[in-house]
Amino acid sequence: MNVTIDEDKCCGAGQCVLIAPEVFDQREDDGVVVLLDAAPPQEQHAAVGEAAAVCPAAAIQLTPPTP
Repeated sequence: MNVTIDEDKCCGAGQCVLIAPEVFDQREDDGVVVLLDAAPPQEQHAAVGEAAAVCPAAAIQLTPPTP
């Protein structure tokens, strides 16, 4: 899976960081999401999918990996 984020949409709720801290972090100054791994390993896919699903701003997009 490929992960992209829309920083302009991010409201800094931090749910993604709580659910998948290996993939997401937050900026100290404003809480906006920081993407740590745009192509997380298979074992992270369920957590990343959950993070995208619960994001209140729909700032996380998931796409299939590029062959």
